[in-house]
Amino acid sequence: MSVPDHGIRLRRSPYRRVSREHVAARPSWRCRVCGAPWPCSPARLALLTEYRGHRTNLLMYLAALMLEAAGQLPPTAAPTLATRFLTWARRPSSPDWHP
Repeated sequence: MSVPDHGIRLRRSPYRRVSREHVAARPSWRCRVCGAPWPCSPARLALLTEYRGHRTNLLMYLAALMLEAAGQLPPTAAPTLATRFLTWARRPSSPDWHP
């Protein structure tokens, strides 16, 4: 199955080894390690670490993955995809915010 090209080029990271541990199994979009809906907590932590200082790039990467997931998951999953893929990665709005 080919991935649709939405004109977004994903940055290659030198830290890929860390985030490979908890990657999505396609087309289910569940973590290959823990079975939780991806991105699972360990994947989120790895992504936040990997993209530290580059939050916009992280959100662009996650948006591209969300579009891919939207094409592979059932339509009933669509309303929750933004929360699942993007909301957790936004900048904190208050000083006591914790991911």
